[in-house]
Amino acid sequence: MKFYGRERQKNQIHKMLRTENQETILIFGRRRIGKSELIKQCLRETEIPSIYFECKQTSEGNNVESLSELVSERFGYPRLAYKGMEELLKFLYEKAWDEKLILVLDEYSYLRDNVKGMDSILQALIDQNRDFSAMKLILCGSYVDTMKGLLSGQSPIFGRVDLTIDLKPMDYYESSLFYPEFSDEDKVRLYSVFGGVPYYNRLIAPGETVRENIIRLIASPGARLENEVSMYLSSEISRITNANEVFEALARGFSRYKDILDQSHVSSGPTLVDVLDKLIRMDVVKKVAPINDENNRKKAGYVISDNLSLFYYKYIFRNISRMNVMDTEVFCSRYLWEDFEAKHVPQAFEEICRQYLIRCNRAGILEESFEKIGKYYYDDPANGRNGEFDIVTLDPKGYIFYEAKFRKEPVTDRMIREELEQVRSVGLFCYKFGFFSRSGFSCKQRENVILTDLEDLYQ
Repeated sequence: MKFYGRERQKNQIHKMLRTENQETILIFGRRRIGKSELIKQCLRETEIPSIYFECKQTSEGNNVESLSELVSERFGYPRLAYKGMEELLKFLYEKAWDEKLILVLDEYSYLRDNVKGMDSILQALIDQNRDFSAMKLILCGSYVDTMKGLLSGQSPIFGRVDLTIDLKPMDYYESSLFYPEFSDEDKVRLYSVFGGVPYYNRLIAPGETVRENIIRLIASPGARLENEVSMYLSSEISRITNANEVFEALARGFSRYKDILDQSHVSSGPTLVDVLDKLIRMDVVKKVAPINDENNRKKAGYVISDNLSLFYYKYIFRNISRMNVMDTEVFCSRYLWEDFEAKHVPQAFEEICRQYLIRCNRAGILEESFEKIGKYYYDDPANGRNGEFDIVTLDPKGYIFYEAKFRKEPVTDRMIREELEQVRSVGLFCYKFGFFSRSGFSCKQRENVILTDLEDLYQ
């Protein structure tokens, strides 16, 4: 199976592996995000002897027995007879005195739950062997709160982690590497549903249309990913009802705290705060504030940042009973496709354009590197209204406002004039204006106007 993306993270890990020192690497992130595959790919790319052990939700003795078998198999030893994890790990650390050794403890939280004082055991081994061992210890886990806790001042291994990787979903470009056979337009559609989670993207079939993939994977009874979102939430949140309520409100477009509280039927404000904080830590919701008024709580809001979760709660969750009794094509035609094309995909296109600008900024290919990117909120007292620009960057010269148009028609001179007039009419200032267009442009190039078509985003 081909491995895509994650070049920066691979380089970070390989840099640690190349040193002659003892190193401890901590990798965490939500389920399905590709942590284990990233580690396995790095192991394939190095000649350093390695042991990859997936910890189990079972007793210490069972884990010790399983890890001992791997060690015996890897080095051709007779069956090892260690009784405790501390004794076995001590042996491995001492073995790394003579040559480098990579030890991966995947799903480490399972081990620490079943081995008393596991964190302290590691702390002692790391400290005792620092000047002697070339052990490369990689701790990996999906329970983000637990893994982040290893970095806190109260953790025995605080200050002993040499590299921390909080693995996030891939951006639109890396995600598109999983489905290169599709057109650029369809890549936008696929990203709008399956986002940047490698596990989901590997399920996309190149021989099917976008609609066929959506139906097979999420929008039909018994679909592969039909229960994926609810199962993930249930594994992380004890009161799933509150999370469902919050997601439904967010999927319907309610983003302000008060509106979510009113619409979600969550029992209290403190409960809602707890749910939102948990969803943010799980990387499925994010808090957004205008870049021109970041500290204004009234203008801050929450949005679903995980594309599959957004699609599920927008189209499947509220219609699950209908989907289970209707013909799939009829169901999708009635409750999905029209809104999907008219609203859902254009909204995802805006996020893709933001990510494109960030990629360009990190690569240093923009005329001016920006320091902030986000929404820009404005008030227009003269006309009794307020509004926002969805994609705005701020650099030392000022603001650049961007518009993202996912339309069948190309952007025209008239459309550009109207957008520029809108900015001037409310007294706003930007030193440049930019347009992203799905269908290109039928206009002349203007000074201080940046034109970017869909093909540019995928080059």
